[in-house]
Parts: sequence; structure tokens; C-alpha cells
Amino acid sequence: MLIGALRSPNPDERRVGITPDVARRYLANGHRVTVEAGAGRAAGFPDDAYREAGCDIGEAREAEAAVAVLPPDPQQLRPGSLLLGLLSPLDDPQAIAALAERGVVAAAFETLPRTTRAQSMDALTSQASMAGYQLALEAAALLPRVFAMMVTPAGTLRPAKAAVLGCGVAGLSAISTARRLGAVVRAYDVRAEAAADAASLGADFINLDLAPQDGSSADGYARTLNEDESSRLLAALTPHLWEADVVITTAAVPGRPAPLLVTGDAVRGMAPGSVIVDGAASRGGNCELTEAGKTITVGGAAVSGPLFIESRIAADASRLYARNAYELLKYLTSDPPPAADDPIASGAVLTRDGEVVHPAVLESLGGGR
Repeated sequence: MLIGALRSPNPDERRVGITPDVARRYLANGHRVTVEAGAGRAAGFPDDAYREAGCDIGEAREAEAAVAVLPPDPQQLRPGSLLLGLLSPLDDPQAIAALAERGVVAAAFETLPRTTRAQSMDALTSQASMAGYQLALEAAALLPRVFAMMVTPAGTLRPAKAAVLGCGVAGLSAISTARRLGAVVRAYDVRAEAAADAASLGADFINLDLAPQDGSSADGYARTLNEDESSRLLAALTPHLWEADVVITTAAVPGRPAPLLVTGDAVRGMAPGSVIVDGAASRGGNCELTEAGKTITVGGAAVSGPLFIESRIAADASRLYARNAYELLKYLTSDPPPAADDPIASGAVLTRDGEVVHPAVLESLGGGR
């Protein structure tokens, strides 16, 4: 099989779907690999590194399977080919319909079931780990004081107080990174089981006088709060945010707007020099005042809405993503291939035989192609 690595259509997206090390795995299994010129350069993988691994450098239009990070132009792809990527199927179902019309078999990581069996293929989890790490570093860079306690001849500097909102994979990664940097960390999530996860990493859980959700939904995410629940949550959470030097938010669900966790009044009540880093900026933001792709100042607080946060550590993010793609591609092209009702195949595959076949994407399209 000829497998292609596509160059990102957006220069802000620096990750690549196949790294030289993973290319060697494909080659060892008898496949050929073509990498579009410059596809890995921004992640630290120049074309020569792919050539040394045994890859060809050129267009991937004839590839039988292609790995992308962002959704590509369907005209780049060969009809009948298999495409793997972060395809945003619930945010842009029309783009998935265009892939179907091209005859591409599209498989998305966003709809992959989050099960033990699919762990090695779970790019959402691997990339969320990268995002949480980088969000904590972003906060440390913006904060005009140190994270860790320091004892110096000139006096003792207290550790920064950080609050992490959302204890999914990204939030837990942010907690562990902020702790390693020396901050005192508190955390909150609407899910009851999140308290134990946060405590296991050394964070104190923020206990609000609200009934927590008993469990996650089938996709592993918290359910959407109703208007009354959301209002009570915001009122109860705000005083805890005023005590923090840093607030890192990570609450986001594919296909849905990000939940509001930090109001404008909460920001205006924070101490001068405080920092909010909104990890859900691309989905509308957890903070009411977030401007995607910008850092603004409100009162004395900085509000950062970083985009493509994983791309800031593109080398390691690509290494993990490429391994996820390798495992999923191997699974989908196994001999014999998985049955149509296989949970992993039916979860990941969005299009087949010129049609959109995934129920959630069909629903987003209004029930049609």
C-alpha cells in the first residue's frame, strides 16, 4: 500500500501525521510512504530525515491511504483512498460530505470510541495531554512572578496559586505540569469522579455546594448543564477564582460550544497580574472575555486564548499523533478487515461508497448527505 503524509493547509498547524520513525514502521510492514515536501519541517522533521528513513518526497495524490492533521482539500485525494485525521466531523459536516462525494473513505479520531481497546489509537487523548502541558507553560510565561516558592537572601517568594477548571486529560496534564513547576494547584470539574483524579496528582479539589454529576456520558465527557445549573455553578466558582494567580481552563467537547466557566465579572475581580489561559478558545472559550488567538488585558488580568496549542510542541505532539494514526490504519486495513459493525471501525469511519455513513455526522447534516 502507498501511504501518504499530507502537508497542513494552515501554517499555524505545525504537526505532521507521519514522523520518520513511524514511517520506518510502515516500510517494515511492506508499505511505501510518500511525504509531501515540507510536511514535517515545522515539527522538526526535514525532508532529508524522511529520505533517510526510506520515504519518497512528492505529492501524495496517488496514495491509497493518507494521514492528515487538519481536513485536506478533497481534490488532493485519490477516489477510493482512505483518509485518517482530526477532521472536525461534527463542527464541519459539509466538509465530510465533500469527502464522500470525492469517494474517499474518511476516518476521524474525534468519533473513535474512547475504550481500552482503542487506547493506542486515541489521538484526542494523546493530543490533550500535550495541550494541557503547554497551557501550564503558557500561564507560567504570562504570569509576572514565579510559580515555585523560592527562598533567597532577599526574602522568600511564595508559590503561585493555580486553579485548573476541567479535569479531563488536558486538565490533568495541566495540573501535573503546574505542580512540577511548583505551583499550589486547586481543581474543579462537574463530574464526581474527577475529585479523585485531581487528588491523585496533588491538587486540592474545589468543593462547591452543588450536586456533582454522577458520571460521564458514553463518550467520556460531562453532560451539558441547564441554565439554572450553569448560573449556580458560575456564582459558586467565582470567589475561588479571585483567590488564584493563574486560572487554566480545559473544558471542551468535540462538536459542542465550550461551557462558560469564567464570567467577565470574575475576570474583573481578579488581582492585578493574574492570568487566565483558556484552553477552549477554539470552541468559543470557557471565559466570557476570551478572544481566540489573542492575549488581552482586562483590569489587571491577562486573558489568553491560544490556538493550535499542541503545535507549540509539534515534534512530540507529532510523534504521539503519528503512532495513533499508525495503530488505527493498521486496524482498519487488517486482513480480514474489521466488520462494518465493529465498534472501532463504525465509530471512526465517516464515509464509505460515496456516502456519509456515520450517524452523528448524518444528524448534523440534517439526515442527508
